[in-house]
Amino acid sequence: MSSTRMGVREAKINLSKLLKKAREGEEVIITDRGKPVGRIISVSKKAPSLAERLKRAEEQGLLDPLPQKRRKVLPPPLPAPRGIAQKYLQDQRNK
Repeated sequence: MSSTRMGVREAKINLSKLLKKAREGEEVIITDRGKPVGRIISVSKKAPSLAERLKRAEEQGLLDPLPQKRRKVLPPPLPAPRGIAQKYLQDQRNK
């Protein structure tokens, strides 16, 4: 996905053009005095999965990938009767 950077004043003047770029899949970064303050992106019909969002954050440098050796598979949760957590919480509050 390509991106464009534009100042607030210029973005106000060219909003229609920026929306067209967003529809075409381009990301527009809005800056105020050179610092990013917002972005315009297209609204996708289907929200990306958690795995897709994490991968995108890694690609953008917002997250460091977890080393393979540190990844652990968690066991499934223990079965518990329905409502037991709520009952326990109420018991603790009443003490």
